[in-house]
Amino acid sequence: MNTAGLKAEGTRWDLSDLYTGPDDARLEADLTEARRRAEAFAQTYRAKLANGQLDGLALARALAEYETLSELEHRPSFYASLLFAADTQNPQAQQLVQHTREAATAIANLLVFFSLELIALDAQQLITLLAVPEMAPYQHYLEALRRFKPHTLSEKEEQLLNQKHLTGSGAFEQLYQELTGSLRFPLTVEGEERELTDGEVMALLRHPDRDLRERALTTFLETHASHSLVLTSIFNNILLDHKIDCEVRQYDDVVMPTHLANEIAPATVEAMMQAVERHYPLAQEYFRLKARLLGVEKLRNTDVYAPIEAEAEKIPFAQAQELILTAFGRFSEQFAAIASDFFSQRWIDAEVRAGKRGGAFCAAWSPRHHPYVLCSYNGTGRDVSTVAHELGHGIHYSLARRQNLFNYDAPLVLAETASVFAEIVLTRHLLSQTQNPLARRALLCELLEEIYGTVFRQTALTRFEMAAHQKRQATQLTADDIGALWLQEQEKLFGTSVELLPVYRWGWTYISHFIHSRFYCYSYSFGELLTLALFQRYLDEGDAFVPGYMALLESGGSQRPEQALAQLGVDINQPEFWQRGFRVIEGFLVDLQQTL
Repeated sequence: MNTAGLKAEGTRWDLSDLYTGPDDARLEADLTEARRRAEAFAQTYRAKLANGQLDGLALARALAEYETLSELEHRPSFYASLLFAADTQNPQAQQLVQHTREAATAIANLLVFFSLELIALDAQQLITLLAVPEMAPYQHYLEALRRFKPHTLSEKEEQLLNQKHLTGSGAFEQLYQELTGSLRFPLTVEGEERELTDGEVMALLRHPDRDLRERALTTFLETHASHSLVLTSIFNNILLDHKIDCEVRQYDDVVMPTHLANEIAPATVEAMMQAVERHYPLAQEYFRLKARLLGVEKLRNTDVYAPIEAEAEKIPFAQAQELILTAFGRFSEQFAAIASDFFSQRWIDAEVRAGKRGGAFCAAWSPRHHPYVLCSYNGTGRDVSTVAHELGHGIHYSLARRQNLFNYDAPLVLAETASVFAEIVLTRHLLSQTQNPLARRALLCELLEEIYGTVFRQTALTRFEMAAHQKRQATQLTADDIGALWLQEQEKLFGTSVELLPVYRWGWTYISHFIHSRFYCYSYSFGELLTLALFQRYLDEGDAFVPGYMALLESGGSQRPEQALAQLGVDINQPEFWQRGFRVIEGFLVDLQQTL
């Protein structure tokens, strides 16, 4: 097989529609222009809203100007982050990230006054300002912003916190990316000594050779453990930085900032997580079934993603593209058309390279610009699903481009709605294309493993993160402390169904969400269960379901999650909503059992 085609060699994104390179003179020009506009904006509008000098129409104009300025301010740092993700060891990219962050922080500090004046509006002032039609596009933004009113500080304090971020959590995030991006993993594969990237070594967890899987995970985690001094320090300082922020802003709960940003009630999230934990036995039932399929008495954690066929099929990137676009087209021609642009316009970076950031993501900056996808494609079935997943995010962003900047990003609890749906659409298409019982069994296993990873595992990750933050309230954590908290939640998840290798105590070291985004992981569980329920609706209703679903994606972040979902007849505050998702999982388990 052509290895180049298998590993997407040459499939790199084209960032030239942002800037031609790190030396593009427009980068500095945009930063300079953004600074000039910010100073002019501050001179024009400072105190005018607070003093009642802006009516609704004038405020709408100010918000439109503020939106344009915000886009210009973030364009250089967005480009720098993509450049860095593609090569974390590139000194120019490293320097550009820092430079653009510092410049963006300085510009943002010039504009802090405006958001503070918006937050300070009383209810009657807001009603009066929103009475003009021109303010309608900004209503939700203002309502969402004002949720943070009890936790907002003075202008000077907000500016200091922005500056602190550069040398606080922002600096540790950068260090984490540079360190993990530099790691190489020495491993003997089929008699050949190799140095693998993180994407290559993690792909081996889906290799049919059990010994190789164990050696791969052991090498991966032991290599991270060899940097435990730095990784433990990063983790502790991220926790401490968040603790200080929450104390300064008077949050009673370290998770509350995430809940407010997600526009979701803490009780709703807790009810969802408790429902997942009550259904941990479903995951454990699958692991016992898989042990039977693999012919072993009990799974080890290196067997969770093992192929059940003797030789896992390798899928060239071109074939993955065809599979994904065909599957998307069966659901919606618009889905397929949007996804096709990512391939043809070079908005995807899928090539496996040393120094590339681990994992996969879809990044968007503005509704006036297309998104980008990054992954490391190694030719596994899981890699195909990952591309479909990230393209789902890309479709979501693309459909939401009719929104303004402030309403563009969906809350995290809705952010996985299209990505998970895209994966299920792909799997359903693949199931429809094969009558081979063994192939169908393999596809069902892959689907259930994706559900395990997104529903059950992400809840365990969230519980671990909560426990780590709680313990850090009192004392600095050692690597052993963190490892113990990690294993505690993993053992709850797996029960007696899976044997955990001792080296797995270092499993927390490579989960970048803990570093980059507080408590992001619960949104995966939320989004997967939501999407399973929605997909069942699609199966029940057929094409009649599609317009309402597309409208949900088009709404971006213009409504609270419960409002957006209510238009599809979904009530996330009802326990039955969560149970519907688990019934779909139970159905997949029954389908798998019938193949035995």
